[in-house]
Amino acid sequence: MHYSMWYQKIWDKRPDAGPAKAKDTYIGIFHNLCQEYASRFFNSWVILSAKHGFLEPEDVVEENYDVAFNSKSTEIISAAELKEQIRQKQLSDADEIVVLGGKKYKKVVEAAFGSQYTYRYPLSDCKGIGYMQQKLKTALVENKEMTI
Repeated sequence: MHYSMWYQKIWDKRPDAGPAKAKDTYIGIFHNLCQEYASRFFNSWVILSAKHGFLEPEDVVEENYDVAFNSKSTEIISAAELKEQIRQKQLSDADEIVVLGGKKYKKVVEAAFGSQYTYRYPLSDCKGIGYMQQKLKTALVENKEMTI
């Protein structure tokens, strides 16, 4: 789930890093907190990339890219491609979908999965990235899943 300080990728610090697993690709503070939270509270989770779609932690990202859902790039993954990934990766088995990210992801995720799911957006009450990070940190320190 990106592209400012919280969507920093490994190649931004190590341009020669080569291909990387998705769980190691995104190295910003916000992403790291989301990943730690997801790993602690959920059995399975994915990263939503504007270019690559739903990435499981072990999926490999070949190289750096600079595409965001709010950009006008032709490289943004389509809703149809996301739906196909949901089928291929068997992501439709979920009974609830929890989205850790900003408001721009709500539209994308709901368009891909459809209306038959229950959605939770525990960071939707936050006014900015700093508040999101603080809410994630508090949940991790207290070892308590966020509500909303």
